[in-house]
Amino acid sequence: MSHHIKGKSRSQATLFPEVLDDFVSTENPVRVIDVFVDELDLNEMGFKGVVPKDTGRSNYHPAVLLKLYLYGYLNRIQSSRWLEREANRNIELMWLTERLAPDFKTIADFRKITVKVSSKVAEPLSVYVASLICLVMQLLLLMVANSKPQTTNQKITHLKNCKIQWRELKNILTDTLINWIRST
Repeated sequence: MSHHIKGKSRSQATLFPEVLDDFVSTENPVRVIDVFVDELDLNEMGFKGVVPKDTGRSNYHPAVLLKLYLYGYLNRIQSSRWLEREANRNIELMWLTERLAPDFKTIADFRKITVKVSSKVAEPLSVYVASLICLVMQLLLLMVANSKPQTTNQKITHLKNCKIQWRELKNILTDTLINWIRST
C-alpha cells in the first residue's frame, strides 16, 4: 500500500463543472485589468472593431485583446507567440479573456494598431493607478489617526509612539511609490 498523495485521474469526469472564478483570487491583478478595460470607451479612443460589421467573419472584441496586451505588458511577456501559449494554458488569462485564445497573428496585428492609440490608454491607466495610490495613502493616514494612544501620563511616551507610527507610514509610502515608479 502506497502512502503517497495521489492526484485525481485525468479521465475522471466530475460532478460539478469547474468555475474559473474559483481559481482566480479576489486580490489578483487580472481583476484590476478587467475592471480598468471594461470602464474604457474603446470606440472613443479610436479602436477599430468595437462595433462589429454586418458581413464577414466575426472578430475578437478589442477589449479582450487589450486585456491580453496589458497582461503581457505587466508580466513582461513581449512575444505574441508566448501570449498565445499563455492564453491556452494560464488560468489567469483564461479568466481574463473568458477562455478565448486568439492566435499569434491576431495579437501581433492588434499590437500594431495599439501603438497608435497607446497614449490614449496610458493616460487613464496612470490616473487610475494614481487614484489607487491616493486611496492607499488615505487609508494609511486613517489607520494612524485612529490608532489608540498609550494611556500613560507621560507625554514623552506618547510622542515617541506617534513618531514611530509616522516613520513606519513614511517608509511604507516611500516603498510603494518607488516600486510603482520602477514598474512604469
